[in-house]
Amino acid sequence: MQQGILTVCIQDCAISVSGSRGRAKTRPAVMEPASVAENQPIRSSGRQVNVRVKRCNNTPSGQSKRKAVDTEEEEDQSEKKYRKCEKAGCSATYPVCFASASERCAKNGYTSRWYHLSCGEHFCNECFDHYYRSHKDGYEKYASWKRVWTGNGKSEPSLKAFMADQQLPYWVQCTKSDCRKWRQLTKEIQLTSSLAMTYRCGMKFNNVKNEGPDQCSQPEDMRVAEVIDSWWHSMLILPPLLKDSPASPFLIAYYPDCVGMSPSGSPSNIPLSELKAEHLRVIQPQIPGLCPYFQPFYQPNECGKALCVRPDMMELDELYEFPEFSRDPTMYLALRNLILASWHRDCKEVLTAQKCAAHIIVRGLVRVRCVQELDRVLCFMTRKGLINTGVLSVKEPLLPEPYRNKKVVVIGGGASGLAAARQLQNFGMQVVVLEARDRIGGRVWDDTSMGLAVGRGAQIVNGCVNNPIALMCEQLGIKMHKLGDRCDLIQEGGRTTDPTIDKRMDFHFNAILDVVSEWRKDKSQQQDMPLGEKIQEVYKAFLQESGIQFTDLEEKVLQFHLSNLEFACGSSLDQVSARSWDHNEFFAQFSGDHTLFTQGYSSVLNKLAEGLDIRLNTPVQTIDYSGELVKIMSSSGTQWTAQKVLVTVPLALLQKNTIQFNPPLPERKLKAIHSLGAGIIEKIALQFPYRFWDSKIQGSDYFGHIPPGPENRGMFGVFYDMDPKREQCVLMSVITGDAVATIRDMEDSQVANLCMKVLRELFREQEVPEPVKYFVTHWSKDVWSQMAYSFVKTGGSGEAYDIIAEEVLGKLFFAGEATNRHFPQTVTGAYLSGIREASKMAAL
Repeated sequence: MQQGILTVCIQDCAISVSGSRGRAKTRPAVMEPASVAENQPIRSSGRQVNVRVKRCNNTPSGQSKRKAVDTEEEEDQSEKKYRKCEKAGCSATYPVCFASASERCAKNGYTSRWYHLSCGEHFCNECFDHYYRSHKDGYEKYASWKRVWTGNGKSEPSLKAFMADQQLPYWVQCTKSDCRKWRQLTKEIQLTSSLAMTYRCGMKFNNVKNEGPDQCSQPEDMRVAEVIDSWWHSMLILPPLLKDSPASPFLIAYYPDCVGMSPSGSPSNIPLSELKAEHLRVIQPQIPGLCPYFQPFYQPNECGKALCVRPDMMELDELYEFPEFSRDPTMYLALRNLILASWHRDCKEVLTAQKCAAHIIVRGLVRVRCVQELDRVLCFMTRKGLINTGVLSVKEPLLPEPYRNKKVVVIGGGASGLAAARQLQNFGMQVVVLEARDRIGGRVWDDTSMGLAVGRGAQIVNGCVNNPIALMCEQLGIKMHKLGDRCDLIQEGGRTTDPTIDKRMDFHFNAILDVVSEWRKDKSQQQDMPLGEKIQEVYKAFLQESGIQFTDLEEKVLQFHLSNLEFACGSSLDQVSARSWDHNEFFAQFSGDHTLFTQGYSSVLNKLAEGLDIRLNTPVQTIDYSGELVKIMSSSGTQWTAQKVLVTVPLALLQKNTIQFNPPLPERKLKAIHSLGAGIIEKIALQFPYRFWDSKIQGSDYFGHIPPGPENRGMFGVFYDMDPKREQCVLMSVITGDAVATIRDMEDSQVANLCMKVLRELFREQEVPEPVKYFVTHWSKDVWSQMAYSFVKTGGSGEAYDIIAEEVLGKLFFAGEATNRHFPQTVTGAYLSGIREASKMAAL
């Protein structure tokens, strides 16, 4: 803030104002403030000045007494004719009424009281009365507005709110790149997004062409310069409530003013009073053209949905980034909700501040402030990967210059490495990806030799709502196949199990897991035990206490469910922690459809990799982060240097010290690395000359195999039909738990023979042809993975995922499914860990 000294010289006809800069100016005596104390600081246009008052004795001595009396009378008149704004700290010494509603409007003259909306926006007592007094002409307009506001909103429908919502003029920015000045529109002009996107200084309305000189040369209103100052925001009486926000259709079940929108413009056809009466029933809005998997906002009373935000509340990282909005978050929420809604309405193009600014429809100077804040909010949300992410094609860096001056090396070209590299390159950084294999993808590896994509690794998306995989499919125009719920359980011998038996045993199986959940509540890590052992303990206790005897078939169905649990954990249950086996379920998980990615995850990863500098066949041997720059050495002796390095190699390789770190990784991190297990599952896919299973399965996407005994558990537990169109003839199955060790050293033909034996038992009533083609995976022997996905070993904790994810000295970063506590074991989790680390690397 600048400070100067003004000397105010009171003469018989004028006030002479001279300052430390510029020429003296004069103002008619009637403009004298009501009272000016000697040496009292006042505010003027955001600048503090000191005012000294002195009387000029340049009148004849005989007239001095009479002049003194005249001066007192003039001061009394000016006291009545002019009044400062009532708001302490407001810079408006001579307010001007923006409303001009009453015939007696004070305009820039005297009123008994000035009402403050912002520093620069006031209305007089006469215009207040015009709307507030029931006998005045404007009362019905105010009353009508008040009824709508009360019906839709939660905040007080005051006259100040009415003025801000209905009477303040709009401000709009010139779209010419060499101008960008803000102009105040006349009161009768309504701002629309199309006008905001096309406005130019001097634009004429009602089809009248502007033939005058270039209006951009006209100076900008001085009040605009004050808006950026923090004190201006602190003097704002009412928060901005947007009209026609893109977020409106998403948030019809909320009070608009609680989520940054104006109650006078609520689009809901359902009276909010009815919604409140029904305890705000959950309504998932159906928005034409919107992907049904895009649900970025929680609906009232809804919870437990991954990557969802509360539209009426700031998240912790938002509060950390924008502490100035902690007391009243309305402006931030209005902008954030607008941005999120705009992104989900069109995720195929970069969302820019210019696109969003056009949709900030709010009256008054606060619109200037909103547009100014928009840049920061948009930048934050882009850096966090909430918007402008996925396989987006970017022509200009997404982040401003300070974020770009970094050189990064990413080790590993799987889902997490590619996600991070794409983000960082889009931010404007220099990125090199070093991949040990001769292909990208890591544990994503699609085989197309059978006429369609069959994933040797991942191929199912578990929960599509808000899943970034679904986002990228939308960007690429890829459709996934929704998996049906029916899964017939077929016994060896060919008989299909009665569904009631399956439901009964499923109930008992989940009841056992519920008892395990109760048991672990007060248990420490030292009191942990293997999940398989605990399940058997609970099961035996249940049989003894209940006296129930399960049939042989029911026992086998229970074994099927245990096999599925081993599939989920990626390990035999004897190694899995009973205390922490489902640690991620304490966090909101992805909801909605489970889908088969018929085109394969590679279709997305290949697009992520486009334009990246990827060095294949480049195993990294050492990482030296002891100096200012990190040095990376490959096994061939090639060296790279970078300010930051992201390590995305699988957990098994970290456990086996495949990469040498100098200095060694912190003991805390090493302990966490070894407290997790490197789980293994294997897959087999078989192509047949015809679809022999169709008549029995009747359109189901998969069917289950009930093992003949506990020793057979995990051997081809579920068979998936890989072609939803029913054209190709391919089945895929999994080998889990102890069965993995059984087939580990077998030839592929031996594994295929075992599988065919099972299929012929399941379809004994018909001929099952020999497969035309098949493949068997060997992830346990794959040099650059040696695993499928992670799990928590007995005595371990879900916290280990967070510890492995911690950066070291701000130079060494870690990503991958084994660093994602919320979503481990999935391609989605790996991808999101890369986005997370890209955000951290850009910020540090």
